[in-house]
Amino acid sequence: MDTDSARPAVTELRLSAFKSHRGVTLPLGPLTLLSGDSGSGKSSVLQAYEILARLGSGDPLERAVGVVAGGASACVPASARPDDQGRRGFRLGCTVDGSMGPIHLDLAVQAEPELRIVGERLTGCGETLLTTALTDPTRSAVQAAWHTAGATPVTRAPLPDDRLATSLLPLRVAGKTEGQRLVLAAAEQVVVALRSAFVCDPRPEAMRGQAAGGVAPDGRTAGGASGGGGAGRGTGARGGGRGGGPGRSGKGGGTGGPGGPTAGPLGRKGIRNGGEASGWGHDERDEGRLRSSCENLAAVLERTSRECARRHAILVAAVRDACNGPVDGLRAVPWQPDATTAGDAVAVGGAGDGAVAGGQAVPDPQAVRTVLDRGALGEMPVEQLGDGELRFLALALVLLTGPGVLAMDPVGEIPSALQQMTVMADGMDRCMDRQQARELVSLAVRMAERGHVRLLGTVRDPSVAEGLPGVQVLHLGV
Repeated sequence: MDTDSARPAVTELRLSAFKSHRGVTLPLGPLTLLSGDSGSGKSSVLQAYEILARLGSGDPLERAVGVVAGGASACVPASARPDDQGRRGFRLGCTVDGSMGPIHLDLAVQAEPELRIVGERLTGCGETLLTTALTDPTRSAVQAAWHTAGATPVTRAPLPDDRLATSLLPLRVAGKTEGQRLVLAAAEQVVVALRSAFVCDPRPEAMRGQAAGGVAPDGRTAGGASGGGGAGRGTGARGGGRGGGPGRSGKGGGTGGPGGPTAGPLGRKGIRNGGEASGWGHDERDEGRLRSSCENLAAVLERTSRECARRHAILVAAVRDACNGPVDGLRAVPWQPDATTAGDAVAVGGAGDGAVAGGQAVPDPQAVRTVLDRGALGEMPVEQLGDGELRFLALALVLLTGPGVLAMDPVGEIPSALQQMTVMADGMDRCMDRQQARELVSLAVRMAERGHVRLLGTVRDPSVAEGLPGVQVLHLGV
């Protein structure tokens, strides 16, 4: 058996009616870059993929569509007109290749007046494996029918209208007949592929701990806000409350606003998350795992440099090629705080490590920061790098690592050798010059050749991939 085909992967994305896209089918290879003018829908493609990935991971529909600014209504094409009952919606789907061959998943989502999945269809192996339909609008359920091929050809049962039915099949199908086993294998292939996705958007301002308000990770205040709630032990707590940004979680006392936390390149060994996050949430199992915005880069580098010297050496070599000036090494070192504050905020409810109590910095003895070894020039904290260099460093680390080091939740029951991680990077070359962007794509080519990493990214300049083997560039809006 071809090992590449045995690893489930999304090989086609269908945007039948999603935002500005109508009747669009996009083939996805191991390395796919989207290019096009502003407004051509590059980011929308990644949002559609992320919605499917979140649904495959078990997220409810409302949380999954929360990745789009404006929520479900913003996913509906502007030209879509409501029917007599005021209903509008969107449709999207994908094809997943693997050991079962191509399996097709298609969804119809009603966004208004109520948010619900009104239709789902799973097909493959010459069979219609699953269908759902909304038969009673007064109930929060759809009627599902899945292939059985036993005493009765189809089994029918109600399923929730806010969940991906395909992801629920292992809980409902016994697997007693050949037909049921076929359904389970196809559903597993789709779920494994969808869950093996990591959305990465490194934010230099967060990596430097420069968010407005709250407490910076070095124990200094980053603005004039007062932090509320218990500060816990996470560094850089930003008050109390719930995590606002999808896929981002609070540390210490939780996050204080929609932007999520900031930990900068300063981090701590085994960061503990507190509060409650929306989207793909993070909990204590995420200690030392890189978050989507890469604000905990230092803590992760401290771990990866110990665990895999060979991969770390490749990372250092890549950074050397992308950064100005000499780079002899890259390492995490204990952070030496000063006792100053950058604002007049006071942490309320108990000062944790790295918080500010009564205007005084409380240093975290476990805090670390990332530094570049510049040889004869000495060490330089990475927060002094430019935005493009910081984004390059974070994205290179993601491409060189795997699910065990990233804040994602792949299928634990499936051996990692049978899974492919798909990295989704919107604005992959943002803030970078052409040399940096090309070096990053070249690194992605080398890692994809091993068969464990796929990449779906958007770029402003498609020429960064010219001449590189295996890179597919799709031009949108043409």
